[in-house]
Amino acid sequence: MNSFRAGIRGLRAAGLTAAVAVAVGLSSTGAAHADTFVPLPDGERLGPGVTITRTGEHAVISPSLAANGAGRVAWLSGTVTANITATPAGAPGPNNGPKNTPGSNNSSTHGVSRISAGYIVGCQVSIGESAVSAGISGSVSLNSVSAGGSLGLKLGPGQVGFVGIEGKDIPKPGVYSIQYRDAELQIQGCAGYAQARSYAVVEIIGGDYAKTTLYGQPFSIG
Repeated sequence: MNSFRAGIRGLRAAGLTAAVAVAVGLSSTGAAHADTFVPLPDGERLGPGVTITRTGEHAVISPSLAANGAGRVAWLSGTVTANITATPAGAPGPNNGPKNTPGSNNSSTHGVSRISAGYIVGCQVSIGESAVSAGISGSVSLNSVSAGGSLGLKLGPGQVGFVGIEGKDIPKPGVYSIQYRDAELQIQGCAGYAQARSYAVVEIIGGDYAKTTLYGQPFSIG
């Protein structure tokens, strides 16, 4: 009888040990695949006839479901507001789109003043003020994602992409806002580190054409 009870106690202990081992394993797996919340500071930029502000910006970084080490996902949120005090009247014309050439900063006029917002994404490139101001080399073509939508971006080492979130025409003075929440950006092909930073551009048409750009703080996407 004593040996039988001892055997039962041994089985219980073994079962408890196995359960603990499984729990630890699940906990470790969850930690390895946990999302990373990245809070980003507000910003403001004054320009001719405009004040641009960015508030509530943050990113949530997730590992790619492909689990290949070269992919990751960023969920982007924020609000960009432009207070326009003066702008000539204009009529939207043909939109030739951003040229994405050095110095373009992903912007283009098409007959009317305009606000646009998005992100600059680089693979193994530090997106600092000097690099942006000079016009980053090795750029790829522009991609766009609607607020709450999804975009896949493939980048190799040293490449940079301009990702447009949304844009609005500015036909007259007033307050214009772009708000986006959990816009999904999927990055593939970047085996090294990836970095991104937001941008907001306001262009005022007219004889005294003006372009004002507000950049956000660079952050790592892993």
